[in-house]
Amino acid sequence: MADANETEKWTDLGPADLLPGEHKSVEAGWRNLALFNLNGTWHAIEDVCTHDGGELSTGSFEGTTITCPRHGAQFDVPTGKALCFPAVTPTAVFPVRVENGRVLVSLD
Repeated sequence: MADANETEKWTDLGPADLLPGEHKSVEAGWRNLALFNLNGTWHAIEDVCTHDGGELSTGSFEGTTITCPRHGAQFDVPTGKALCFPAVTPTAVFPVRVENGRVLVSLD
């Protein structure tokens, strides 16, 4: 049986230059992602509020929660789960790894 890392296609997002607690918007293929460094653990979510399509990466980020700047919907970064109204649908999450100082994401 193949290892999961062997079957996933990884996209290079650039250098692992975010400090713990920082986030930014990145492009990965045709997707816009929000990339986070949570105390050394990296996460990527789709950079879209499921309530109205707003860009999550421009919102405030505290702990593990990103808040959409448009209407205040909140999402848990590690799981993508919608935490409060007006959003009820989770945002997509993507596997992330760091190799040789570069951040890689699987879009599969």
